[in-house]
Amino acid sequence: MVNFTVLAGGFDAYITSYLFNTNTNTLTFLNQYSTGGSPSWINSHPTNKSILYAVNEKSPDGAVQSFTIGTEGSITLRDTFSSGGNSPTYCAGLSTGQVAVTNYVSGTARVIPTEGDPLYFSNDSSIWTFPVPITAFLPDYFIPFGVSLVHRVTTRSGDFGEVNGNPGNYAVHGEIQHPIGSGPRHIRIRDNMLYALHELIKHPHLYKRSPPTLTALLRFSQTFPSFHLIPPAGSSFAAAEILIPEPTAEYPTPFIYTSNRNTGVQDPRGDTIAIFENVNNTLVLRNQVYTGLDQIRGIMSGEQAGFGGEAYIVAAGFAGTAGVKVFRRTECGANLEEVAVNMVIPTRTSFIWLNQFQVGSLQ
Repeated sequence: MVNFTVLAGGFDAYITSYLFNTNTNTLTFLNQYSTGGSPSWINSHPTNKSILYAVNEKSPDGAVQSFTIGTEGSITLRDTFSSGGNSPTYCAGLSTGQVAVTNYVSGTARVIPTEGDPLYFSNDSSIWTFPVPITAFLPDYFIPFGVSLVHRVTTRSGDFGEVNGNPGNYAVHGEIQHPIGSGPRHIRIRDNMLYALHELIKHPHLYKRSPPTLTALLRFSQTFPSFHLIPPAGSSFAAAEILIPEPTAEYPTPFIYTSNRNTGVQDPRGDTIAIFENVNNTLVLRNQVYTGLDQIRGIMSGEQAGFGGEAYIVAAGFAGTAGVKVFRRTECGANLEEVAVNMVIPTRTSFIWLNQFQVGSLQ
């Protein structure tokens, strides 16, 4: 038996912790911890899992916060720093010790250095302004929401780290054209391919990653196609999150999981997670699973915790009362089965996983 601790952010003023027991398939609410307003996106440090970063998606001045993680997922605030804009929706710790944060409403972003300790932020970073709102970041790329571009961003030398002693000196090196009004929201990179998920027209795109430019290969069908599922009249689906868990012996195919939130007339079966496979650079829809969730946004694979966590995906909506659900990957990953639910907190928006050995050794 392996127990996993799941931390979850949301549009309130706290981060919650849960215990998922793989033997009994139960998801138990542990506690909630006060933060700044709207910790809608949380992320763990890339190498030190005792460190957690969270945005404060506030208007007009947002922030990013750092925490240490203790037993049972308890968190302790260490530092708070301005995000440099309005309503930050994403943050990520970088292997360089810097922390990237993007601001949705103001269309600004910054990469914040830390002062020798990844828990404490430095003032030495500039703020970039993009022509439109920004939703996400991966090392090398920023995504402006609602239009047709993904920007490639690196240090001025083209590498990560300090440049002439200035650890926050990044520059835009290029952009990728997308369909006008498509709203590229989140991206993933695997096998030198970049997958871009479009929120507004729900088209995932596949690109060959060849820095400093990207060559578009193909465009694909909607993440909510006619397939064998019939959406209700008045529904309107917007793609939200994309996951590509690494293949294992039990899950040899790197399936692509995308969440679809219904912003229109709700279906009693809830929103869906679509499952794709890349077959010779063609995306093939393998399945679509109703979740019972309303406005499903955050989904996260348990692979980040190891110890068999790759078998599970946690998900929640930011509307309704369905709570947090854990799904097990079945049919070698081509399908999902609900195995646990907790409704103590009705809505959540983002997650991280920790295994029992990580939590036991923290703080």
